[in-house]
Amino acid sequence: MASLPLGNDNDLDDSQFYNRVNEIKFISDNLELTQKGSTPTILLTGIRGVGKTALMKKLKKDFKDEYLVVYADLTAMDKFKKDKLNRLCFMKLFYESIIKACDESNIITIDKKIMKYFKTHNFQLDKIESVDKIPIPILKSEEDYPKFASYVMDLPQQIYNDHKEQLKGVLIFMDEFQMLKQLDEDVNGFLWYIRSVIQTQKNIGYIFSGSMSMKDQLISDIAGQHGAFGGRILNYEIKIFSYETTKNYLTEKADYLNFTDDGFKRFYKCTNGIPYYINSFARLLPPNEELNEEKIIVEFKKSLEYLLVNLTNEWYRLNKQEQRIIASLVEKPLKRIEIANKLGVTSGAIGTSLKTLQNKILIELDNDKYQIYDQIFKAWLKKEYEEKGDYPY
Repeated sequence: MASLPLGNDNDLDDSQFYNRVNEIKFISDNLELTQKGSTPTILLTGIRGVGKTALMKKLKKDFKDEYLVVYADLTAMDKFKKDKLNRLCFMKLFYESIIKACDESNIITIDKKIMKYFKTHNFQLDKIESVDKIPIPILKSEEDYPKFASYVMDLPQQIYNDHKEQLKGVLIFMDEFQMLKQLDEDVNGFLWYIRSVIQTQKNIGYIFSGSMSMKDQLISDIAGQHGAFGGRILNYEIKIFSYETTKNYLTEKADYLNFTDDGFKRFYKCTNGIPYYINSFARLLPPNEELNEEKIIVEFKKSLEYLLVNLTNEWYRLNKQEQRIIASLVEKPLKRIEIANKLGVTSGAIGTSLKTLQNKILIELDNDKYQIYDQIFKAWLKKEYEEKGDYPY
């Protein structure tokens, strides 16, 4: 019996990784320009669950023997924050990720760690103590953000220059890039700062990726005509699986699932061709039974809570107003004023909630109307309402 990966498993082995031949070749060909001194910058876009992180980790494995590959998951910035996320949180995570990559590649960085301390702190005299009547100055130090940021952003270039005999280049993979929207600062200004550093580097390649709506303002801020990287970033969209790709995939990886023609059509409609849902739903289906359309509909309704465990957990963490906004969009997309009218509040009163829901990728704005981002999440809300007479507040 073939084995399907877990839907949320992004670290796939070669036997589990399917399709994506063209994507891998395109991205790999561009990343290999790094060894020629070019500095490719790539933005991977695509809907949530389409496999962007799995693709990045596949590329990381493919390149790790000849390149220093730095992988930074920006959700980990949280561990550095005191009150709110700021640029320092990003820089600390980036520095930690670079050092970790060096350790994995057996590149000694003790000198860089020592240099970092002295180059990124301001020192001043605190007091003088006497030891055997000899005055000893005691210094105190304070971390200087501009110095620290400059040191960290320049570090990949320094490491390459010191190890160019063994490295073809340095590749920086920054995942969950949408986390930058939560910075308590000017995000667009920070993007321009990152670009200003990257454009001066040689033999360093960057890939940005994250769980963003294709209509997200951050994509425009990064890759739009007037965005920070506009004109010099490759924006590559990872597509959903086509109907035929999905059919071939399950025939190869899950031949114990016996779909009828109408059953498979319904399966594809339920999963929308999104690999996360394809894997998750297929693993829940009974093996060696006829799976016709009616059977798939029944199994899909039974499986919704398992398919959406991350999103339902997110739903229950929302406040009442945020939940009511999403509920108002179940039947159809609405303009901001229409949502406010449904909730019986002013348009201004829902601004913060709308922004929060967009940042969490639960809703998106399309042609001046807000809509629920994930159609399967919407199906779960509809089922809850049909069964219980209300949404699960």
